[in-house]
Amino acid sequence: MRPGNPNRNRRLQNRVPAVLPVRVRGIDVEGQPFQEIAHTLDITATGARVAAIHHRLRIADLVTVFYRQRRMAFSVVWVKAIDTHEFQVGLQSVNQETESWGLKSSDIEVHIPCSGSVAKNSEGCEALESRGQS
Repeated sequence: MRPGNPNRNRRLQNRVPAVLPVRVRGIDVEGQPFQEIAHTLDITATGARVAAIHHRLRIADLVTVFYRQRRMAFSVVWVKAIDTHEFQVGLQSVNQETESWGLKSSDIEVHIPCSGSVAKNSEGCEALESRGQS
């Protein structure tokens, strides 16, 4: 486990909350192969935060994640101990596929509704003052 640097935002994509059932296969820190049922907490187009992992992993370990009919290779980018026998892991796709999860990109985008003095148009939100309205 590596301490984080709060001054550095390394995330290139938005996280979307998504609890998806997955099967994770890999080799733990003791060199023992494992396969277990876990679940995502949130996903990006090329990564995930996975919970309910009961095997200790190291940064840069490779794991295979199975979701529906998909088989995806990931590298562990961080590990967080929840208790002595449960972990959360941050995963990054090894292949950098843009649709690892088989979801449309619109399912993974974060949509922020317009409010207050902002109006929605086809290109997003714009201030009402810029359109000559108040």
